[in-house]
Amino acid sequence: MKGLAILLPALPLLALAGDAQVPVALFSRGDLSGWQEQRFAGETEYRLLDEGSRTALRALSNGTASGRYKAVRIDLRQTPLLHWQWRVDNLLEGVAEHSKPGDDYPARVYVVFSGGLLFWRTRAINYVWSSNQPVGTTWPNAFTGNARMVAVESGAERLGQWVTERRNVAEDYRRLFGGEPGTVDAVAIMTDTDNSGQRATAWYGDIWFSAQ
Repeated sequence: MKGLAILLPALPLLALAGDAQVPVALFSRGDLSGWQEQRFAGETEYRLLDEGSRTALRALSNGTASGRYKAVRIDLRQTPLLHWQWRVDNLLEGVAEHSKPGDDYPARVYVVFSGGLLFWRTRAINYVWSSNQPVGTTWPNAFTGNARMVAVESGAERLGQWVTERRNVAEDYRRLFGGEPGTVDAVAIMTDTDNSGQRATAWYGDIWFSAQ
């Protein structure tokens, strides 16, 4: 499956009171510290580059599937809101995203909830820029019932534009899986086109959690 087989270290909970932000990715500062590689099929190229007036992480996939992840522990009771910035330059053609052959996305942001020793309970929410599913659509990942896909953006209307997203991860987890989510154990990004053999270019900006 295109999930994250991560061995997560024991990290302290990252949570701040009030309106403070809990940073996960500081790509705008040229900072890649703590981000590790996860390969599935070949290697998507990730590079920090100046893009206009900002520094961002560019992802270039050419029939490949690899991602970057960062092990964190986020207390969603205090900071349930996930924010990120991204830009997609092209969509994928003819992909059936509900199927294994179509499990390709120009951009996705994973939020991973580890089951700890109960590794089979590890779950993930995949926030994706869909090539063809309507915004707001959710569906099970084609490879595992422990991951859910959420189309946050879709289609060509905002291609080539920087978009800032905000999701209440705690609410999404309750809606998608039922029950309480506990803590977030990792955040990941991936641009992948291994199943369709196409090319995709996306850009990732900063990622952070907040209370408000």
